[in-house]
Amino acid sequence: LGGFGDAGMVTTNDPELADKLKLLRNHGYRPKYYNKVVGGNFRIDAIQAAVLRVKLKYLDQWTEKRRENAATYRRLFMEAGLTNSGKVTLPHEAGLGRHIYNQFVIRSSRRDDLIAQLKNQRIGCEIYYPVPLHIQECFAELGYQAGDMPATESAAQETLALPIYPELTSEMLESVVSAIGEFYFINRSEVEVK
Repeated sequence: LGGFGDAGMVTTNDPELADKLKLLRNHGYRPKYYNKVVGGNFRIDAIQAAVLRVKLKYLDQWTEKRRENAATYRRLFMEAGLTNSGKVTLPHEAGLGRHIYNQFVIRSSRRDDLIAQLKNQRIGCEIYYPVPLHIQECFAELGYQAGDMPATESAAQETLALPIYPELTSEMLESVVSAIGEFYFINRSEVEVK
């Protein structure tokens, strides 16, 4: 749950995880000024806490709406024939808990061309993490190079986050999938249309 800006909140009913989170949020100190682990300054101020306190009561409602939007996306992509075409791969729920869909990230062939199409139609989208960690400059000393982790590199080149926020309407979701469908089915020789 994000606050007003960069602040956020994590909740858990697992005492061991809670202890680890408390350690990480305060530079990894235990005791003060003695770093047990590498942490950060992840403490929030009173204003951020007040915002979070108000927002918390809406969290379940917002999460459920995001889940509904994800289900609608799945249905619309299937109905449009995009999931069987090999052009779009939808996110997978691992079944380890309840997915909150902070992002709805698809994998797409010709992603960069698709982004241009979506932006041309004023549909928001985002590439999260375009450069894999193993080839980020800050990890150069580890010695990894492009090609060392092909699955990771492929994901960085193909993933695209679509709008998923709770206030999306059915019409907006339909517009997103329609724009993606138009993009892939314009050249009918590329994809078999049913």
